[in-house]
Amino acid sequence: MADFKIVVSDPEAPKVVKPVKVKVVGEDLPYDEDVKEGLKLPVVKMNKKLYEEISPKHGVVTLRIFKPETSEKVNIRCVVELDDNIPDNEVRVSAGLLMDKTGSTEVEAEVFRAMAWQVRVRDERTRQLIGLKIGDTFDGSLIGIKGVKLRITGGSDYSGFPMRPDIMGGVKKRVLLSSPPGFHPREKGERRRKMVRGNTITEDIVQISTVIVYE
Repeated sequence: MADFKIVVSDPEAPKVVKPVKVKVVGEDLPYDEDVKEGLKLPVVKMNKKLYEEISPKHGVVTLRIFKPETSEKVNIRCVVELDDNIPDNEVRVSAGLLMDKTGSTEVEAEVFRAMAWQVRVRDERTRQLIGLKIGDTFDGSLIGIKGVKLRITGGSDYSGFPMRPDIMGGVKKRVLLSSPPGFHPREKGERRRKMVRGNTITEDIVQISTVIVYE
């Protein structure tokens, strides 16, 4: 069975991030194999006031964590669960997840509306995607985003070869290119012969890029 990593981009998310500073506290929240393998997003709990301040339209936020005693930052995309018992400017995540990412159960962080996130699909839902082409849309509920359509914008196979909208079918072939995807010319008029994939999703595709469709 196919195994797809579906990247979702939110074109309405602010391009200039205005993060809210929060304290992240580890709690007994689900951190099972599905979360570890990227089959679903981890949960972050926050109160309604903080949620409205961030205003994540589809309930997905980026938690930018500052690792203790280092300058390293860790970004985690999470799905929000509301809990008004949690204090303002504080969020709760799985203690196991927090330990894995930072080695601590309480850290400082920033939180903001996610511009993009990724969900892995490797069950019978993949059958609904095989045969779709770049430019086609499918229901976001397939990957847990209700009430939206996702438009396919591209993808790549297990070797990293990108899909191109102008190559028909699920083929892999070497073609002469003068523009992305597959080739980024350094000089005007430069062309190169590169290996690319066609515009149709097959079982050989491993990553599918999508964008949320807004009316």
